[in-house]
Amino acid sequence: MKSPRVAILSALVLGLSPLVQAADPDDAIEYRQGIFEAFKWNFGPMGAMAKGKMPYDPAVVSKNAGRLSMLSDMPWEGFIDGSDAGDTDARAEIWSQPDEFKKRIETFQTEVRKLNEVAAKNDEKAFRTQFGAVAKACKGCHDDFREDD
Repeated sequence: MKSPRVAILSALVLGLSPLVQAADPDDAIEYRQGIFEAFKWNFGPMGAMAKGKMPYDPAVVSKNAGRLSMLSDMPWEGFIDGSDAGDTDARAEIWSQPDEFKKRIETFQTEVRKLNEVAAKNDEKAFRTQFGAVAKACKGCHDDFREDD
């Protein structure tokens, strides 16, 4: 009987830990920026393949597309109230146009999930096309919701 209680308590604590961590705006900024760095780490090699700067490697595409799919749900909880100030490139429009921001997130997530499905098919042409759709979703959000570097 002790084991299920421990499991339930652990699940509860782990389930609430992102909420506790994100309570501080600076922590929220750091959290989302870390995930965006993981996006870049996985996106970069696929971009090089899509542009023909690197040979197409279906194993890398599959691995990285899977990671992006998993990560695609994560950074958005880091856009909490107060995290519009500080060391961030996030524009105020994220908070003043939340419905549009949410729409862009959903488009990105949909395109990333499609990329993950395409990656499993080992079809370079389909990969390049779908990678372009993901890149377009990224750019669209950056254009409207992120300050230029």
